Amino acid sequence: MATYKGFSTLRNSKNYTLTDFDLAQQDLINYFNIAKGQKLMQPNFGTIIWSMLFEPLDEVTQQIITKDIQTIVSYDPRLAVGQIAITQQTNGLLVQLTLSYVNTDQTATINLNFDRHSQTLTTS
Repeated sequence: MATYKGFSTLRNSKNYTLTDFDLAQQDLINYFNIAKGQKLMQPNFGTIIWSMLFEPLDEVTQQIITKDIQTIVSYDPRLAVGQIAITQQTNGLLVQLTLSYVNTDQTATINLNFDRHSQTLTTS
């Protein structure tokens, strides 16, 4: 089984190395930080969620966002998405994803808070 290694400057320690599931999660979070069409020379890269923040969160909007999330997660063969919950927040949307790491069957729930006022994504 391969071990994936990468680096993150977001950690508050001297060891910036990420491996396996932590690395895959960080790669996914990085993807969600980019709005679709924002990356130079790659107009299909990124998520549509940033453009959906001002739309009413009805069933159609939830289906569009869910499909976008499933598509993005499917790009990474290390990850599989389970449950997706989308909740309207005062300043944006909260997306809760249950992810599985394919190589080890580890699971985790990631909360992605898309803030429409500051245009920032926070995670927990």
